[in-house]
Amino acid sequence: MTEPSYLRTTRTAYDTVAVEYAERFSAALEAKPLDRALLAAFAELVQASGTGPVADLGCGPGHVTVHLHSLGLTAFGVDLSPAMVALARRSHPGLRFDEGSTTALDLPDGVLGGIVARYSLIHIPPERLPAVFAEFHRVLAPGGHLLLAFYAGDEPRRLAQAFDHAVSLAYRWSPDRVAELVRQAGLVEVARLLREPDATERFQQACLLARRPSSASSPTASWM
Repeated sequence: MTEPSYLRTTRTAYDTVAVEYAERFSAALEAKPLDRALLAAFAELVQASGTGPVADLGCGPGHVTVHLHSLGLTAFGVDLSPAMVALARRSHPGLRFDEGSTTALDLPDGVLGGIVARYSLIHIPPERLPAVFAEFHRVLAPGGHLLLAFYAGDEPRRLAQAFDHAVSLAYRWSPDRVAELVRQAGLVEVARLLREPDATERFQQACLLARRPSSASSPTASWM
């Protein structure tokens, strides 16, 4: 099967800037208390469910994977860029980092207790986003949790708005439309956060927390 061109373009772009990216963003969470709070809540939910390890998808140099590990999770990273994976392995030799794509994860069905995808969907063409969420549903265990972070679009009726990202073509996403696609994939929205950009950011930032229903739960059941 031929690899989509956007994956090749994104991989090459991040391979080229891997070292600079790591230098710029490896300590980024230190200045983002709301982001850390959401990751802590996510970790608590995953630990309470006892459903399995957590995949940090689009892990880059591995800083979020390390943070998840520090919160007590069995976490591993996956990234499309071999250069990013090499940096992560070199910087954090005690953790697992694999090459891979969010569109086709090399994981069995129902194996993950959680998925963190922080800004790793921004380069996905809009028409492929439903397939990505279907893949997330496939690899999550019943009761497993998903935490998304992305740049928020300011046109609610449009799923995506392209923008001039420094590395490669990227998209801002409508939180309402993303939540609807997550629901259509069989996941239940738990919470969402929309925050204003800080001094280092251009756009509003959106986070969406969802879970795969357990076998005993209705897909539309509320639990928070």
